[in-house]
Amino acid sequence: MADIIPKPPSEDSLPDNFDPFEHLQKIYIPQHNALVQKYFSDLGEDWKPNIATARSSLRVACTMIDNDNQLMMSLRHHLLFDLLGYGRKNLILYYGSRESIEPPVEGHPKIVFYFSQDSASVPATQDYKADAEYSVRLMNLENTSTNLHSKLVEIATEIKTQFVDTKQGIILTKGNLGVIYKDPKHGFSNGRRILASTEADAIDIYRRMCNVIDAPFDEEKITVSNPKKPSTTGNVIQTQVIMGKTRKKRAYRRVVNVRFRYAYALIPGEPQPVFLVDTTYRYTPLVKI
Repeated sequence: MADIIPKPPSEDSLPDNFDPFEHLQKIYIPQHNALVQKYFSDLGEDWKPNIATARSSLRVACTMIDNDNQLMMSLRHHLLFDLLGYGRKNLILYYGSRESIEPPVEGHPKIVFYFSQDSASVPATQDYKADAEYSVRLMNLENTSTNLHSKLVEIATEIKTQFVDTKQGIILTKGNLGVIYKDPKHGFSNGRRILASTEADAIDIYRRMCNVIDAPFDEEKITVSNPKKPSTTGNVIQTQVIMGKTRKKRAYRRVVNVRFRYAYALIPGEPQPVFLVDTTYRYTPLVKI
């Protein structure tokens, strides 16, 4: 067989009046704005630029136009990818609360409900948002179940009903009371704990979780832990010296409102979480709010 000689590339050259920045804009702007349109898909395909609502105003700020200079393009990119979080959209490095991360149990998917504090309620002296994460196993489903996807869509629809009101997540007031619910048969195997200001608030969340997975709720399986140490109700002022630096002590079960943000499924053998409902618009859920 004769050797195949690759054809040399044809000679070409840039136009005499070639403008690298103008060329970059023509290539970059359509690609960027396509991602903006996808991120703000909840505004509809017939959206027109306006600042009548918060999300519409954000979309205007993110959308690049031909008259943008390099600084404006950079700021719009930074707003979408860094501040609004689109750059973290498909990463698997970390999801959910830093306080409680457990490896998935072989076979049974886990549904995780994530809550966090509203930005407007975070004191200027506080460097992090309070958050909370609660989960339950789907004991009637396996990661290899043929109907897993359809069941997750049903679960996502019920999460929307139970945890979302007028496109916003419901609010739980965290507090000093530790309310534990243990029901291994229905996925609460290790005794899930909710920190709440009242027992009734925690029971309300457990009831909603049971409704989501279509499991009965049994109040007799509730255990309440009421420590003597009081909650932190205001800003933390106590400090401690760590490696020569003064640090604020961590708040103890402080009283603070946290809002439901999103729910996702962790499926053994599936590397990426499957987002079910998302009120932050950062991820692509099975059911939109």
